[in-house]
Amino acid sequence: MVWIPGGEFSMGAMDPPASTEASMHAAADARPIHRVYVDGFWMDQNDVTNAQFEKFVRATDYVTIAERKPRSEDFPRAPPQNLVAGSVVFSPPGHPVPLDDFLRWWTYIPGANWRHPLGPKSNIENKADYPVVHIAYEDAEAYARWAGKRLPTEAEWEFAARGGLAGKPFVWGNSFRPNGKWMANTHQGNFPNTDTGDDGYAGIAPVAHYPANNYGLYDMAGNVWQWTTDWYRPDYYQSLSATGEVTRNPKGPDSSYDPTEPNQPKKVLRGGSYLCTDQYCSRYVVGTRGKGEISTGTNHLGFRCVKDVAKNGSF
Repeated sequence: MVWIPGGEFSMGAMDPPASTEASMHAAADARPIHRVYVDGFWMDQNDVTNAQFEKFVRATDYVTIAERKPRSEDFPRAPPQNLVAGSVVFSPPGHPVPLDDFLRWWTYIPGANWRHPLGPKSNIENKADYPVVHIAYEDAEAYARWAGKRLPTEAEWEFAARGGLAGKPFVWGNSFRPNGKWMANTHQGNFPNTDTGDDGYAGIAPVAHYPANNYGLYDMAGNVWQWTTDWYRPDYYQSLSATGEVTRNPKGPDSSYDPTEPNQPKKVLRGGSYLCTDQYCSRYVVGTRGKGEISTGTNHLGFRCVKDVAKNGSF
């Protein structure tokens, strides 16, 4: 873990400068920018890896949500043959498609889980240092408790991601590719059907392959999304900004509400993933937000943990 000193900062997203590299814009739910203060804390240098999660499973016999058969009482309208353990997997079509329906590239795959990220015929052999994926919020919380840690708030996550840089669109600075260098694992080519892997990886990458930010944190943009503890509401930033004050250690709203799916409880996701591209989703721009239904994992969603400072200043 690395020490994050805490302090006051402007939370929320700014559009990157006009650039031929990427024409990226922050979503409305990442505005208005508002002032926040967070106490210091420790944070995992990397996303939790397959090797780390496997140690947890071996020690506890934990079974992730993706490995459990869905219950009929939770899905009363689903036919019995559909109640099969599995998870959601990015399944790129073989040709360009309109970008108005994500179901064209996301598929529920029976047998997909953290051990089998692309389905039952896949595995994580030789991928011990890759971020663990197909992790629902409950799974991430269970690991954090076992490790004596917790998940970060959205404010803690953003403060740490910025690494002390103020007003920058990326965790490393102003330019998406400074001096032509790839700084994060994102999507190149035509989304969603072709990822050319110009950044070194077509798909997920091992942790710490790209440069760390100024706090020594790796992969705070791209590769896999990361869970935070905050419930998702698109108007939350407006409510904080309206106070006109610096909000200290915000923990998010009391409940979740997504107007597009009002009955689905969601937590805030941060950081973007290897699927992010200016053609569709550029949420590796620092300050932008994602959202995830709490019982759903995917093959581009992981997590990292934080820990509060002890009385002696250690962890």
